[in-house]
Amino acid sequence: MSADGLDVAVVGAGIVGVSCALFLQADGHRVTLIDRAAPGEGTSFGNAGVLSASSILPIATPGTLARVPSMLLDRHAPLRLRWTHLPRMANWLRHFVQASRPGRVEMHAHAIRALVEPAGRAHDRLIQRCGAGDLVRSGGAFKLACDAAFFDQTTRLERHFLERYDIPHAVLSGDEVREHEPAVSDAVVRGLHLEANRRVTSPVAYTRRMVETFLAEGGCVRREEVWGLDLMDGTGLVTASGRHPFDRVVIAAGAFSKKLAAEAGHRVPLDTERGYHVEVPLPAHPPVHAMQALEHGFFMAPLEHGLRITSGVELAGLRAAPDYSIAERLVPLAGRYVRGLEDTVRSRWLGFRPSLPDGLPVIGASRRHPQILFAFGHQHIGLTLGPITGRIVADLVAGRDPGIDLGPYAPDRTFH
Repeated sequence: MSADGLDVAVVGAGIVGVSCALFLQADGHRVTLIDRAAPGEGTSFGNAGVLSASSILPIATPGTLARVPSMLLDRHAPLRLRWTHLPRMANWLRHFVQASRPGRVEMHAHAIRALVEPAGRAHDRLIQRCGAGDLVRSGGAFKLACDAAFFDQTTRLERHFLERYDIPHAVLSGDEVREHEPAVSDAVVRGLHLEANRRVTSPVAYTRRMVETFLAEGGCVRREEVWGLDLMDGTGLVTASGRHPFDRVVIAAGAFSKKLAAEAGHRVPLDTERGYHVEVPLPAHPPVHAMQALEHGFFMAPLEHGLRITSGVELAGLRAAPDYSIAERLVPLAGRYVRGLEDTVRSRWLGFRPSLPDGLPVIGASRRHPQILFAFGHQHIGLTLGPITGRIVADLVAGRDPGIDLGPYAPDRTFH
């Protein structure tokens, strides 16, 4: 490690924070990773494990906006709202409506693509460095539908962008899907094969493998709660154990980043899209691909301990009690898409996806306090974008050109 490296704190030990720590460490900095939870145990724990090469369509689109009223009335829909949270979300929802305009969708898709395109190469660097290749599977992913007309309607805009950016994909009949994935039921009549997508067999194991390398190469992990920033005499953090000075601080605390960003002078409209999962036993002939049930918006992913079924979105903030029935109701629905699925729920989980209304993360340095850097708000693709975000943050600290226009992800960008 270089003697003249910087002392850098990374707040947040999910996949984004761990990736930042590894890339900063590779540049010779002395890096401390701080989180109240164990590394990989937060939102990074519970996703479907997809390393996506195709997720470029923002959530805010005219089609999504048009479906909101019907989704709020359908208990099986991929969107739930706790009405008591509505007043707190009013500003976020207003920005979301504005972000759904066609012209803005085009801009936001282009900005997401700018991160997704190099994301796979950033993963490959960490996979090689951390010896994590045994946890990664290729072969693509599928979006499935039991209704051909619904498939055509709901995937039209996505297919438009996939074609525009030359992202490998194929529209398949139900029989063609089953040639690739025999576990898919006869009820499925259409599928979108996202051919370049990969998956990990365990998101938490993937993150932990990276943390093991970080520690082996001299990194420090501190498990404690960060109370705030210390900007009185330089740069630092206030934690339960006191004040700690650093040369740089990276805020990568996911949905919990809003308060720290505000202390640095940035009022970012960050909220959370709560997501649930349940895990059930793998069927006798388990699937080997991650799959999305388009009619209901949930994902199914074969992981090392079972089939994980991940829910859509619940808008209820960070403090409301969990409602695991949201995910439990998906189990019989999953049986429509996958053969021989048992309905025994082995585990339940709730996590908090950090979400900005335009669907773009916050990546960059604070203009008021340039020694503070932001890396949060990756919504549904934090696992995919973690390593590329880490590489960008390391480039910014080193004064290198990241090769990506960071304007769309700026903390002080306009949301309306």
